[in-house]
Amino acid sequence: MAQPILQFGTSRFLQAHVDLFVSEALAAGEAGQALGGITVVQTTDSPASAQRVAAFAAGDGYPVHVRGLRHGEPIDARITCRAVREALQADADWPRLLEAMAGEVRVIVSNTADRGYRLDERDTAALISAPGQAPRSFPAKLLVLLHHRWRHLPDAPLSLFPCELIERNGDTLRDLVAQLASDWQLPEAFGHWLRAHCVWANSLVDRIVSESLQPVGAVAEPYALWAIERQERLVLPCRHEAIMLTDDLEHYERLKLFLLNAGHSYLAERWLRDGRAADETVLQAMNDADMRAGLEALWQEEVLPLFEALGKGADARAYLVELRERLLNPYLAHRLADIAQNHAQKKQRRFAPVVALAGELGLDLPQPRLRAALAAQD
Repeated sequence: MAQPILQFGTSRFLQAHVDLFVSEALAAGEAGQALGGITVVQTTDSPASAQRVAAFAAGDGYPVHVRGLRHGEPIDARITCRAVREALQADADWPRLLEAMAGEVRVIVSNTADRGYRLDERDTAALISAPGQAPRSFPAKLLVLLHHRWRHLPDAPLSLFPCELIERNGDTLRDLVAQLASDWQLPEAFGHWLRAHCVWANSLVDRIVSESLQPVGAVAEPYALWAIERQERLVLPCRHEAIMLTDDLEHYERLKLFLLNAGHSYLAERWLRDGRAADETVLQAMNDADMRAGLEALWQEEVLPLFEALGKGADARAYLVELRERLLNPYLAHRLADIAQNHAQKKQRRFAPVVALAGELGLDLPQPRLRAALAAQD
C-alpha cells in the first residue's frame, strides 16, 4: 500500500525526529492527526544506508532510546517507531517511486546532509523521458519526480519539508529545483506549478541524536523541536507537541544558531586549541570549571545582548535554561571530536553571523572569544 509521506534520507536524526513524531501521532489515533505511514528512500550507495533500508523493509519497527533530563527529572525510555512502512533504494526502485508520486504522496521530507543539494553534471533533461533511470543528484531526482506528479496528478496537494540545516531551506531547495527545470528547458507551465502549487516549507529541526543503533535505531535526548514557518495550504505530516508553526522562524533559527550551535563550536574551539583529551564529551566540558566559565561568558557577554536589543531577551534566557540541561545530559556520549569536524566552516556559519548582527544593531560589543576564534588558523 502506498504511503502519503515520502522521505529522502535514512539518517539516525530522521529516525528519532520526524519519523518518531509520525509514529507517536499514529499511535495517538485521531488526536495525532497523522497522514499515515512513511516510505523512506535511500539515495546513496553507502553500505550502512543499505543495511538500514533492509532493516526498515523488514517491517518490525525500530528502537529509539530517549535518555536525558527534563525539568530536572531523568528520562530513560525505549520507544518502538512504527511509522516507516516501506523502504526503497532510489536506483533499484525508481519506477516504484514514480508510481508513488502519481498516487498517494502528499508530503515529501528530506535530510540529505551538507552535500545533498549539489548538482551532478551527468544529470540531463533526457532523464525526464527515461522512467527506468534515476538521476544522480537529489535535486535532479526531486525534479523528475515532481515533473511526473505535474503530468499525472497536478491538482493534488503537495508540501515539501527539507530538513537540512540551511537558512530558508524550503526557499533554497525550491529555487534550486526551479532553476534546474529552467536549465533543462522544461515547460514554463511546469515551472509555474513548482513555485505556485507546491508548498515549500522553511523549517528548523533541533534534537541531539548522539548514536546510531544497529542495524537501525537511535539514541536521542528528550528535547525535540520542529519549527515550521506558517504558510497557506501547508499540509503537515502530523500534529505533535514538538511541531511548532510560527510566523517568526528567524527567531528560532537565531536561538539555535547563536546559543546551541555557537556554544558547541566554542567548546570544540577550546578542545582543539588546548589539545584536550581525544574522547572528551560535552558533559565533561560542561563539568570543567574553566570551560564552563568561558562558555557562560560567551553567552552572557557576546550573545545575549543581541537578543536583548531585539526585544527577545526573555526568550533567549529561557532557552538557555533548557539548553544547559541538554548539555548536562548524563546519558549522551556527545564527543567534542565529532562537533569539531569541519570546524573552520562551522565557525563561519555559527560565529560570523553573531558578530555581523552586533554591528547591524549598532552594539559596541568587543566579542573577544568569537573574534579570536574566527581569526584563528585551524
